[in-house]
Amino acid sequence: MSILSELKKVSTKERAKSNAWFFKTGKGEYGEGDLFLGVTVPDIRTVAKKFLYLSLTELKPPLKSKFHEERLAALLVLVECFKKADEKEKKKIFNFYLSNTKHVNNWDLVDLSAHKIVGEYLLDKDRTLLYKLVKSKSLWERRISVISTFAFIDGNDLEDTFKLSELLLHDKHDLIHKAVGWALREAGKKDKQKLVKFLKKHKSEMPRTMLRYSIEKFSENERKLFMKK
Repeated sequence: MSILSELKKVSTKERAKSNAWFFKTGKGEYGEGDLFLGVTVPDIRTVAKKFLYLSLTELKPPLKSKFHEERLAALLVLVECFKKADEKEKKKIFNFYLSNTKHVNNWDLVDLSAHKIVGEYLLDKDRTLLYKLVKSKSLWERRISVISTFAFIDGNDLEDTFKLSELLLHDKHDLIHKAVGWALREAGKKDKQKLVKFLKKHKSEMPRTMLRYSIEKFSENERKLFMKK
């Protein structure tokens, strides 16, 4: 029994085709060349739970898989193992994750793992790493940097979310605009005044998508005011 063989049992060609389109796998698109088996996320989670006994060494092959769902399953195993690990094991998982970011190479892979491993590990530690990732040439490492702060937001620790968002204001990629806008929106749920202050300072230079996402929870009148050029 392997992760791949279990995923194949619940895969469909129709979903594989749909996912390939949804995750932009065409030439020149952000997911170029990625391959899909055609498995739903709930089914991937079910499969992952069967493999929580795997060691980090054993998880390397599925994490490097050419199949998107196999990589996601490996990441979900890591997330579950991290939850139950002691501090020593958490550090190993954290380092393993960071040494394999090139395989965490689509927005769903980042969004379902970064804050639950990187963010959780850094809750009570120095966060300089995030400021290195935010400057990375890798789109996915930049996304990891800001998505990781969701773990901090949960505890009303918002400083890094705003600082990293500021550093990403001029990023060229739409997937960063969306991630930053999403993070700002969540931070705003905890402290609306801090978000309003940030937006008043930066709204003229923020990409429209980023701004739109960040104000989703505002009233209609407030949204119109901030979106007004």
